[in-house]
Amino acid sequence: MDFKIINSIIGKQRSACLIVGVHEAGKLSTSAKHLDKTSRSYISKILKKGDIKGKRGETLLLHTIPNSDAERILLVGCGKEDELNDQQFRKITTAVTNELDKIGVKEAVNYLGELKIKGRDLPWKIRQMSEASCDALYRFEEMKSKAHQRPAASLKKVSFHIPDTANRANCREAAKTGLAIANGMAITKDLGNLPGNVCTPTYLANKAKAIGKGNSKLKVSVLDEKQMTALKMGSFLSVTRGSRQPAKLITLDYRGGKKNEKPIVLVGKGVTFDSGGVSIKPSPTMDEMKYDMCGAASVLGVIATISELKLPVNVVGVVPACENMPDGDASKPGDVVTSMSGQTIEILNTDAEGRLILCDALTYSGRFKPEVVIDIATLTGACVMALGSHATGVLGNDDDLVDELLLAGKNSNDRCWQLPLWEEYDAQLKSNFADMANIGGRESGTITAACFLARFTKDYTWAHLDIAGTAWHSGAKKGGTGRPVPLLTQYILDRCGK
Repeated sequence: MDFKIINSIIGKQRSACLIVGVHEAGKLSTSAKHLDKTSRSYISKILKKGDIKGKRGETLLLHTIPNSDAERILLVGCGKEDELNDQQFRKITTAVTNELDKIGVKEAVNYLGELKIKGRDLPWKIRQMSEASCDALYRFEEMKSKAHQRPAASLKKVSFHIPDTANRANCREAAKTGLAIANGMAITKDLGNLPGNVCTPTYLANKAKAIGKGNSKLKVSVLDEKQMTALKMGSFLSVTRGSRQPAKLITLDYRGGKKNEKPIVLVGKGVTFDSGGVSIKPSPTMDEMKYDMCGAASVLGVIATISELKLPVNVVGVVPACENMPDGDASKPGDVVTSMSGQTIEILNTDAEGRLILCDALTYSGRFKPEVVIDIATLTGACVMALGSHATGVLGNDDDLVDELLLAGKNSNDRCWQLPLWEEYDAQLKSNFADMANIGGRESGTITAACFLARFTKDYTWAHLDIAGTAWHSGAKKGGTGRPVPLLTQYILDRCGK
């Protein structure tokens, strides 16, 4: 997608389609008023007929507008002017993009940046429109034969009107950032949407290498099972014992900051298919367990985004990748394994495998002398029960880091919500036969999973993002969402002062 920043006179603007807003009660946006004036009240007459009432997300396409050089005008309902918020603005952009896609236009000029949203400036709105437009046009057709593929989106260029040129540089940067985030989200969605027989641990490793190819600031390395055995990653390797696909530990080391600057380390759970192992899952919706590597996919998406933006920051991505399958050699409930940290773990449920691979990856992350470590994982169904599909769960051992992530989520429109990490919950991990159990019972599953991880993060500042509810859609819209790439990118932008 090509995004441009322009300053134009709407009545003289040539385009396949101009996009202007209409609020409820017939109130026109600034550009719609100008267009109405030059067209001798053409839009007002349409509104009086009741063809569009200004309700949020409504669209009405107009042709041959008097005294306009544009081929079409798309009127967009924006709801009540004083009630427009972040989420509604993004939904409006999605509705616009879907309509443009249906029409089949190749380019359009968007005037919706002039809409008023409390606390949001023009660059923020342009970035959100860039992200949302690309997100709406996303296609995953790779596994379909040509006869069944949807045609590629026609829309290739969107110009965002700004009222004056004083803010042009910031708006251009916002559009560039939005596009880079959307590109990172597309990588994350593609990897999640691929089936488990294609997106294996080896495939993830090769994708990481492809992202790093030709980038002097990004070094990619991959450890195999023999090397992980030498590192005594007994917890991680216990999960992969039932699979014929070899596990991989993937590291993406991006060095855009100062040489001695401590890195942000992102650790992404990469279970490319999770059957549950011997504690096998119910068969309904088990196909969605191909998404159990979305934490890993989001790490690759973020690294690709910050590489595209050439951000002045050091970031290391660590991806433990494997399958969790039932087999004669698979781990059994009651087995005890020794983690890289030396702590022993009683495996009471082989379907609580994400924490078993993450704990060794978190120990491994300490060698990078990190500023902070953030792990991202589709870890617990309990998080879906608690927060649904709207918010990512966040827990951590440092309130400042958690607060920074909460703010980044709010500003990126990719929100998260804090859950407590109290020592009272930690007691649920008690085991009679090992240092800890890998589950803490039915109560507070998301919190006890984080308590487990916290035992391996005592040497650094750490936060945990549980994306089980936000990484993909189920049902008719089944597919990866690309979250939390916007949240993590915003956090990194904030850290490097962008």
